[in-house]
Amino acid sequence: MTLLAARPESPIAFARSGIVDYEKALQIQRTLHSEIAAGLRPNTLMLLEHPSVFTAGRRTLDHERPTDGTPVIDVDRGGKITWHGPGQIVGYPIVRLAKRHDVVGFVREIEIALIAVCNEFGIDAQRYCERSGVWLRDEKGDRKIAAIGIRFAKGVTMHGFALNVNPDLSWFDRIVPCGIADAGVTSMATELNREITVGEVVPIVERYIYEALKRVSA
Repeated sequence: MTLLAARPESPIAFARSGIVDYEKALQIQRTLHSEIAAGLRPNTLMLLEHPSVFTAGRRTLDHERPTDGTPVIDVDRGGKITWHGPGQIVGYPIVRLAKRHDVVGFVREIEIALIAVCNEFGIDAQRYCERSGVWLRDEKGDRKIAAIGIRFAKGVTMHGFALNVNPDLSWFDRIVPCGIADAGVTSMATELNREITVGEVVPIVERYIYEALKRVSA
């Protein structure tokens, strides 16, 4: 993983990579979080993919986990269980918030940015007031295209978001994604009914998330 210098107009550095093991990325996050909280490093956005892995937030219930014994990594973020894997852009904005305790405002900015990404590709995504993340809601039913799970400590965020570009959505069938049993999970490829790659979408994600982080980070 390569850490890039912060841009002159905003103290946000970027870390880009391909597929990175989840636990390795988690350790990098923790190191960055400690250094940013201590003022030793600029705010940083990590963009990557993970090998197939289930991760469970603090509120995950037993019946929401895989029923086939597939291993799950328990983590200290909010939210419930989800899946990460190839074809999904995972973003970890590790930033000091300008409004120290406005985590809800931070999440809303991430949602707005990801909605803009989807809109740019012709996907009519939207917020769902009662549920975090990015959604499609129409005659086909409610379905989630991006999930968000955050940890906030020492004034600095950790963990982040996952946008489904072209992953194997069958992995979500093994769990109750995000603890929501009455809605589905979708991807950009599914909604567009065509091939689309992570490489096409990453620069757009970076642009919109960068603008969002400028608005909320110190």
